[in-house]
Amino acid sequence: MNVEILVGTMTGNAHLVAQELELRFADPGTRIVARLMDDLTPAVFEGDAIFLVCTSTYGHGDVPDNARDLFEALQAQRPDLSAVSYGVLALGDSTFGDTFAHGGMRFDRLLAELGARRIGERFTIDTADCALPEEAAAAWMPDWLAQARAAGPVHTTIVEA
Repeated sequence: MNVEILVGTMTGNAHLVAQELELRFADPGTRIVARLMDDLTPAVFEGDAIFLVCTSTYGHGDVPDNARDLFEALQAQRPDLSAVSYGVLALGDSTFGDTFAHGGMRFDRLLAELGARRIGERFTIDTADCALPEEAAAAWMPDWLAQARAAGPVHTTIVEA
């Protein structure tokens, strides 16, 4: 199974989480690659992989700067992602109550609108309450990987809208 972790980050926390997941859970049967969203286009979803969006939230519930171009391209191009399976790991700070973890929520909502199928529930990490977000993510990851394996092989293709 191939898992691509697409990372949206401002301060590096989401990247640290993704790198930890890549190091801990890649094995001979599971290839995991963490990729910063910098310079990614909707074509990233053409890969034969299950995608895990690992993103923080910035400003007033926005996606991080390095994820903005991909997010906006998905909104503008509206590709058919019905062959795509994904998960969401949303980092946020609960002291920003109205916009807590909205970066991940926004990606989740958009991918679903484009036809992608979410595996498992969206996982939210409160960085204000969690000293080591990568440990919280590592505790969640085995169950998500099991669900991803149970979902079966994924062969993805983008059809332009």
